[in-house]
Amino acid sequence: MASTRKDHADAPVINPDSVSVYARTLEVACRNTIRPAGEYMTLSEGAMPIVSGVINTLARLRPAPRGVEREQVRLNGFRMEIVRPAGTRSSMSDGVVMYMHGGGFFLCGLDTHRPVVAAIARRTGMPVVSVEYRQLPRTDIAGSVADCLTAYRWLLAHGVPASRIVFAGDSAGGYMTFATALRARDTGLPVPAGLVGLCPALDLDCTEKRAHPNYRRDPLIPLSALEAVVKLGAEVNGHLDPQLSPVNNPLAGLPPALLIVAEDEVLRRDSEIMAQRLAQAGVPATLEIWRGQVHAFMAIFPSMPESRAALAHVAQFVRARIESAQVAQTA
Repeated sequence: MASTRKDHADAPVINPDSVSVYARTLEVACRNTIRPAGEYMTLSEGAMPIVSGVINTLARLRPAPRGVEREQVRLNGFRMEIVRPAGTRSSMSDGVVMYMHGGGFFLCGLDTHRPVVAAIARRTGMPVVSVEYRQLPRTDIAGSVADCLTAYRWLLAHGVPASRIVFAGDSAGGYMTFATALRARDTGLPVPAGLVGLCPALDLDCTEKRAHPNYRRDPLIPLSALEAVVKLGAEVNGHLDPQLSPVNNPLAGLPPALLIVAEDEVLRRDSEIMAQRLAQAGVPATLEIWRGQVHAFMAIFPSMPESRAALAHVAQFVRARIESAQVAQTA
């Protein structure tokens, strides 16, 4: 995993010469089962709760992650879960990750993403606050962002300095990561110490993605499914406000960001655009591209070798951002 080759402009391919058998198996399973099912299924407001319920029920059948302790928190209309490394007295005021799960803006929650949240807590040694924001069809995408901002305000109100909070999320949760940071900045709140986007959706307009070769290469996500979600959750009378996409907002003032994507996924283009625009805005950003992986691989299968390595990079970034804030405060 140590070798790096720059195949894509300034973005390194982290694992150019090695793809594990686990990753190959996951890729084949996704290409032959999940993507065809997604292409066949017609998304509707009525179908979304049914599909979500099935996924969450299956997630609850998995064994609970080891090495962590959990605490439930209920806010107005949604839940959160604080996941801490077991046996530690780690305080959120010393550093915390606020994690926003993926799931296409209508799927998943605390149960599906507990393994990856626990993995981040163990690797960072910090509490991770997992936010189960409301989703379609209960609210639109803007409503989901509002819940994440409420969760951030809760952390601030509980004495956690913004300089010791890092936002992180995968897929739709990656959208929440950047959209919530932008909303915080624009409403006068302090921005967090860092942003981690794991295969994030950052442009709700699919024009760039449809023109990209990964439109057909992605083994997991059919672009038609994303377009259907955007139509239901973001469009008004057939019109999509460009400002709903984080890539189209002024980015100056955001904290440093880490973006990790799969080489052949359809959302790779979102991270490439975001990395370029962050750089233009003077915001430090690192973009990593991983070969032979599926979308959100580290959240789907956190124990896979590539996932463990990617999450180690996440932990390193989180610790560096928190430590940087601590050094700045004592200087």
